[in-house]
Formats: sequence, structure tokens, C-alpha cells
Amino acid sequence: MNTAPASEIDTATWTAPVLSVIVPTFNERDNIAPLVDKLEAALAGIAFEVIIVDDNSPDGTAELAKTLAVHKPHVRCIHRIGRRGLSSACIEGMASSSAEFVAVIDADHQHDEAILPKMLEKAQAGADVVVGTRYSGEGSSQSGFTASRQMGSTLATQLSGILTGKALSDPMSGFFLMRRSLFNEIVPSLSREGFKILLDIIATGNRQLGRKLAIAEVPYDFRPRHAGESKMSALVVAQFLGLIVSQISRGLLPTSFLLFALVGASGVLVHLVVLTFAFEALDFNFANSQIVATLVAMTTNYILNNELTYADKKLRGVKFWTGLLSFYVVCSFGAIANISVASVLFEAHLANFLIAGIAGVVMSVVFNYAVTRMFTWR
Repeated sequence: MNTAPASEIDTATWTAPVLSVIVPTFNERDNIAPLVDKLEAALAGIAFEVIIVDDNSPDGTAELAKTLAVHKPHVRCIHRIGRRGLSSACIEGMASSSAEFVAVIDADHQHDEAILPKMLEKAQAGADVVVGTRYSGEGSSQSGFTASRQMGSTLATQLSGILTGKALSDPMSGFFLMRRSLFNEIVPSLSREGFKILLDIIATGNRQLGRKLAIAEVPYDFRPRHAGESKMSALVVAQFLGLIVSQISRGLLPTSFLLFALVGASGVLVHLVVLTFAFEALDFNFANSQIVATLVAMTTNYILNNELTYADKKLRGVKFWTGLLSFYVVCSFGAIANISVASVLFEAHLANFLIAGIAGVVMSVVFNYAVTRMFTWR
């Protein structure tokens, strides 16, 4: 064991990385080793490191990454326990870097690592952000996307243009490179939720810096996935739409709150359907029908929030059931807050019954969101 003081340790064989390549992973074990080989070939002659940020994959991705790191000093692993989500993984990886530039690339080999040197050149020439694009110049996404995903990606790109303008052909790209100094400046305002961090970086940077970011693009062909399964799901779509609205509101409405509110709106529909069925078909009296409808709506809201709003904190096993009980309790207090606010506004003649009712609903949603975030999904 080397016990020499730090000042005496020989660092002649070590070179500080110019570029940190962040690879967020979840169940990507079969992709990691060949990806590192490809990055080594593409970045030959450039001082770089690979930072694999793994969300405690059950397939052993983190263990494999750590094994690679034993033999490859330019590879390291951040093994996250109790934290999940692509955006937060990218943020944590970039925050751990001391290199002048940071890049983000998917682990599935669909991004073409061979263009990284060209991306780095453009950043060194002055670009704030350089994006690997599937939709500009010679870039193509035909081989990597199914027809339905191609349509969805095109629609998402058009929606993203609301925030990024015409400066970016592929705002949904998960393949980009940027100056770490820019990241350091805007990271406090970035959302840890969702899967499309590039859109958040550009919208936040434009707003916070008071200027349009200097964006460059490098085209590439989007390839089929090498191994494993795609992470695209209804959750990704819901969180993307939530991010769009959150950015339009300049961050005043967090993505998670918007998802929580949408789940709450679906609960109203569930409540009315169950209430009608219990009262009309089962011939329950109104009070019992209302109790059944309320419990069913609370339960569906809890399940949807656990799957969508708080997917990164998803409760399983015993915690699922204790979480459900705490959700019932919190929502019961939320109902009291709803009734209290609505009653005060109506009885004081400050609003008609409809406005008072809406105010009560808004109050209960805000209350339930804040309290369940603290107690149910800590």
C-alpha cells in the first residue's frame, strides 16, 4: 500500500481528462463493456474518462462497471441507491466531473460515439452546447426507430420548438456535449425529474443567462439498440409533457406537481363512475356510495402516482401498503382543507358556489401534493 503524502505521489503517468463522458444506466450490463471499447477507439489521443451512473440495476450493471474500473483507470462508476431517473443521473454524473467538457451518451449503442471528437472541436471553438442530431444534414433515425416511435419523436420535436425555437433540429436528443462551466451555472435550476434533460438545459440556460445559448449540431445515423430493452414508456411521455408545461411556467410548476394534478383529475372521473355504479346499480344509499367511490378514487390515484409521478421513488412490497395507508390519511386531511376553504369563500360571499368549489379543489391538490411528498414518497 502506498502511504506517501499526496505531494510525493508520482502523477507523471496520469493526465487530467479534458472530457467526461456520462453514461446513465439501468439494466445495461451487456452494453457497457463494448461501449467502453468503442469510446476508447473514438477518443484515441484525447484525455477522457467514462462515468457510468447506475440506478442500482438488478442485472448487475454497476458491479460490471466497477470491475472494468479496476483495469481501466479512465472508467468509474457512481452506484446510486434509492435514487432513480435519467435526468438526475446525468446531473449527478456531470456534477462529479472536473473536466472542462462533459458529454452524455446512452448506453445502448444507438448514439454514434465516433462523432464525439467533432462535437468536442465545436465546443472548443466556442459553442455552449453541441448536439448529436438525427434530423440535420446527413443524420438519420430510420434504422433506430420503429414507425410509431419515429412519429412520436417528430411530434415531440415540434412541441419542443416552443421552448428552443428554430436553433435546434433535435431537442429530444439524449446525445450532447457542453461546457462544464455552463452546467455549473445552471444546475441549481435544472429539473431532476424526467428523461429529456437536453431540453431542460437549453430552456433553462436561455432564460437564466439572458441570452440564446450558442448551439452547434453534428449529424449522425441513429442505430438499432445493441442489447437490452428500450426504456420508452407512458411514463416518459407523461414526464416530457410535464416538462414542457413546467418550462412554459418558467419552473413555477414542477413536473411532478403537474403529473400529480393530472392523476387527481383522473381520480375525479373514477369517483363519478364508481359513485354512479354503487348508487344506481348496487342500490347503495348515497352516503355509502360516496364512501366507496372516495376509497376507490384514492386507491387509483395512489397507484398512478406511484407508477408515474414518483416512479423514481416507487414503493414496493410492505412499503407499498404503508404508503397507501399514509396516502389515505393525507388525502382525508386534504378533503377537510377542500371543504373548509370552499365553505369560507362561499359563506363570506367572496365567490359563487362554482368558484368556491374550484378553489377548494386547488387547495386540496396543493395540500395533498406537498404532504404526500414529505410523508408518503419521502
